[in-house]
Amino acid sequence: MINEKMYALGSTRSKIRELFEYGKQLSKKIGAENVFDYTLGNPSVPCPETVTDVIVEEVKNPSIHGYTSAQGTVEVRKAISDYNFDRYGFRLNPDLTYMTCGAAAGLAITLRALISAPTDKVLTFAPFFPEYKVFAENAGGSLIFAGSDKSFEIDFNSLEQTITSEVQAVIINSPNNPSGTVYSEETVIRLATFLKEKEKEYNHAIYLITDEPYREILFDNAICPFIPKYYDNTVVCYSYSKALSLPGERIGYVSVSPNAENAQKLYLAIAGAGRSLGYVCAPALFQKVVERCVDKTSDSSIYKDNRDLLVSTLKNLGFTCANPKGAFYVFMKSPIDSAEEFSDVAKTFGLLVVPSDSFGVKGYVRLATCVSPDLIKRSIPALTKLAKHFNLI
Repeated sequence: MINEKMYALGSTRSKIRELFEYGKQLSKKIGAENVFDYTLGNPSVPCPETVTDVIVEEVKNPSIHGYTSAQGTVEVRKAISDYNFDRYGFRLNPDLTYMTCGAAAGLAITLRALISAPTDKVLTFAPFFPEYKVFAENAGGSLIFAGSDKSFEIDFNSLEQTITSEVQAVIINSPNNPSGTVYSEETVIRLATFLKEKEKEYNHAIYLITDEPYREILFDNAICPFIPKYYDNTVVCYSYSKALSLPGERIGYVSVSPNAENAQKLYLAIAGAGRSLGYVCAPALFQKVVERCVDKTSDSSIYKDNRDLLVSTLKNLGFTCANPKGAFYVFMKSPIDSAEEFSDVAKTFGLLVVPSDSFGVKGYVRLATCVSPDLIKRSIPALTKLAKHFNLI
């Protein structure tokens, strides 16, 4: 028998991917120059030149394509530890660090390691990356979510009403996809205090999983607090997809805080989950790239310029949106209640924007700003027509 749950996942795309594929087909019909695709978080900025140089050099090494240790080479894990200590003053333990095929694989195996019963729950905050639900359910548990305030910071009243003793882990994503919100230090301290109190109340650890593919993409002097400094039971899930503009190469890591309860046992459970899913030995070439380029980042200034241009354009046209402090998305309020309907109307003008329903909130659309500045400029007439359609101007 075929697994119907897996069939359902394979036979339907996420809304983001669905729109992305629609855009490719639309481009064939009306010309790519008439399609303004704001769907996918695919970096338009090239990777640092140093990264390319390292790839060219390392690919000539006849042993580069061999297996590494299941958890990754000790050299790359030590480089990650040293970098985080130099930058944040907190040393992640190389022996509690596991190289993965991006943050998605890291989240999947971490949840697999933490969920042990069908009643176990994972809590996150809306708006959130839709695949969290897939990862939690595939691990055998379920995803629940609390709300956010108007600035998309954590709504602690909603958190208090949502959390239960069945929650084994909490996922946070800052800078956030899709809102671009960067949690303040005040928010992080308050969350850490709240979870410590709940750990005592429930008499079990609650692990805080930090999903961090956008940690390096910050604007307006925003600071992204390093969570293990504030909360002992932290698991860092990091990806180099955005920081180094390498999304297609799938490289990242999971690191259990050395201060976490049962840190060694949790790490071995993560390793076991990786083994059970076949997630062992992340791509060797890109482990070497991370080792040698761990302190490098792509030039994210273009994302700030794109943000400024798109936000000012949208506001001038009568749309409402926040000014994101990080990541590369603009989360815009739909002028009508149904974001799905608004997205469908936008399609008629060649504009592809992602409705917010799958992100856990209603009435918004996400626009990725990791596009070329030229696309934004060329889309202004279409955005103007869209605004006129809804009588905003």
